[in-house]
Amino acid sequence: MLSPSLAQEIAGDTSAVIGFNVLITDAEGTVIGSGDSSRVGTFHEASVEVVRTKEPATHNASQAQRLRGVRPGITLPLVTDGQAVGTVGITGTPAQVGRFGLLVKRQTEILIRESVMLRSRLLAERAAEKLLTDIASYDPLVVEGDFLMFRAAELGFDLRLRRVAVAFEVSVPDPGVRRGTPARDMTLVRSELLRTVRDVFADPQDIVAGAAPGWIGVLHRLPARTPADSLVADCRRVTDVIAAQDGLAARAGIGEPAASVGGLHDSYQDACDALRLGARVDGGRTVHAIGDLRVHQLLAAVSQSARTRLLDLTAAPLRDQPDWPALRDTITAWCESGFSLVRASAALHIHRNTVVYRMNKIEQLTGRPLREHRTAMALYLACLADRLGGGPDH
Repeated sequence: MLSPSLAQEIAGDTSAVIGFNVLITDAEGTVIGSGDSSRVGTFHEASVEVVRTKEPATHNASQAQRLRGVRPGITLPLVTDGQAVGTVGITGTPAQVGRFGLLVKRQTEILIRESVMLRSRLLAERAAEKLLTDIASYDPLVVEGDFLMFRAAELGFDLRLRRVAVAFEVSVPDPGVRRGTPARDMTLVRSELLRTVRDVFADPQDIVAGAAPGWIGVLHRLPARTPADSLVADCRRVTDVIAAQDGLAARAGIGEPAASVGGLHDSYQDACDALRLGARVDGGRTVHAIGDLRVHQLLAAVSQSARTRLLDLTAAPLRDQPDWPALRDTITAWCESGFSLVRASAALHIHRNTVVYRMNKIEQLTGRPLREHRTAMALYLACLADRLGGGPDH
């Protein structure tokens, strides 16, 4: 419970402050920290009785001579959770060092408790990381889902509850985006980022863990009757807070709800896909839900050669045009707005006559009517393939 490195740090710093040598032992009386380094590893006989009785003891010069490894001074028990875990001693005449005894004892016990809490928190974080990693890579042929359920239960998480996976990607923007802002190492700000995410995803059943440098995964418990858009709003809160910190940018991907190990695995993979695909399709947004990207996900699963062939056979005349990006956006908006001129023009922020002009141009170049749904859908898929990087120029 009391590590030698912490004991040595406390003893050395405290000795320098009070001007008397401070000595710390473990529960067996072995010196594990001292302002006088030559005493580390020696046996301090007086500490054995102090640990047993949990009562302080003082020793003058003649008393100290009769005890092994003891010098004049005061020895006090270090007690945490009612258990004596060691002692702290101050060398000097009892009259000189007595006034420091209680102060040094309390300060040392506080530092021990903080160390234990920090170690416990780090162990819990590592266990959560391992659980998230195992769910992300879950293969029912390799590991039983019940085993992961049991491990999660040991950490206080019930994987039978309805959850949804969220993946956050945090990065340092291109230097040209924020000139004069020093780059930040993702490893150094990891704890800060985890705390930011946990401030928003604060349910005791929310599993929040670092998945990799710059990546944070969340298995968020979905309370009953939660509005569908509340999760998007929570994710946006996280990305906004992180973006407010100099030199950082954040995006989030959201999977589908699940209530099993296999389902959570799929949800987390979907969240990662949403991040990856959302950046290609709409890089201006910071939060992407896989439900809006299912067609893109399906296309991405097709080989690049197949996407390239789709582009060549369906949209080659359009891709040769200098205004191909505008034509592509028009086809996409036309299909995603339910083949409505009014909604398509609103989505593109242009006059409806401009939409009509572009649609006529598309029909002339392809020789196919855009109002024929099969034609429109084929062109739509070709446009998505182009956005995903399916063309030969990518």
